[in-house]
Amino acid sequence: MNTVYLLIGGNIGERELNLERARNLIGEKCGELKTISSIYETAPWGRTDQPVFLNQALQIITSLKPMQLLQKILDIEEQLGRTRQVKFGPRTIDIDILFYNEERHSYPLLTIPHPALQYRRFVLTPMNEIAPGFVHPALKKTIAELLKVCPDDLPVKKL
Repeated sequence: MNTVYLLIGGNIGERELNLERARNLIGEKCGELKTISSIYETAPWGRTDQPVFLNQALQIITSLKPMQLLQKILDIEEQLGRTRQVKFGPRTIDIDILFYNEERHSYPLLTIPHPALQYRRFVLTPMNEIAPGFVHPALKKTIAELLKVCPDDLPVKKL
């Protein structure tokens, strides 16, 4: 079995309901939900001309391999109305694989650990709530250490 950390989020539609639906579908299709962070309201990153996001970090236990997991996640996003039109644009749901065990993977459509998580406070803050001591396998720093030096100063507020 594999321990995986995910970040779910969205900024259009019924945001809290979309997170709940995503959690339920992840539990049904991907693996057992072990730990769930609080929900955080976060400023949009990359494109500021859009509504604020709700984000949440999840720890799951799964038997799926990374690319199998990605396919299930893409199916869930589609089922919940995700359309990919504008990079960093508004979305009903976004599900990112942050970590897969302590492993590093590089595929054409997937890089693990997520290559930009250390630059994003909206990722590190909920991750710090559920796994502050988890060591980034490439950077060799804990989530708590990465959060302390994160250059992103956009607001992240626990609901």
